[in-house]
Amino acid sequence: MDADTLPLIAHDPVAFETFYRDHVEAVQRFVARRVADPHRAADLTAEVFLAAIESAGSYRADRGSPVAWLFGVARIVVSAEHRRAAREQRANARVDGRRLLGEDDVERMQARIDAAAQARALFAAVAQLPDGERAVLELVALDELSVAEAAAVLGIRPVTARVRLHRARGVLRRQLFDDASTTVAHPLEAS
Repeated sequence: MDADTLPLIAHDPVAFETFYRDHVEAVQRFVARRVADPHRAADLTAEVFLAAIESAGSYRADRGSPVAWLFGVARIVVSAEHRRAAREQRANARVDGRRLLGEDDVERMQARIDAAAQARALFAAVAQLPDGERAVLELVALDELSVAEAAAVLGIRPVTARVRLHRARGVLRRQLFDDASTTVAHPLEAS
């Protein structure tokens, strides 16, 4: 590829493929001399070609050949990676040797995560209930109204409210515990 056609790689897939095939090994060698991790070297090689696509329109033939320009792009990409790695290393060094969380803190955090997961599952199951059953359940379990009070709020008979509450609890029990006979104490069980 010559200097006149290099800008085409920004928008012509065929031109880019030709450019890539012509130069990928040279870029890989360039990166491999500067980066020890083979996976990171492969990622950086890809980043070099992405950067080349993005900056192809700014290529100027009077400043060097397409290969020289590509190595300039590669140098910038690799230098940016070295700066990023150095920042990461400095940040890790600041934290090294310091225990951010004590053993009790880790246990409390795990308990919070577990509780949040259970709450998310519960809210998802409640959201799938029919409107009438969900309304009674929310009034009784969340708003702490009696079944009779929930019935009055919804304008239904107390016996209808009890039936809806019973159905809602049954559905949730099956969805959350996968066993209708489970008798695990749960806040939804309070009446």
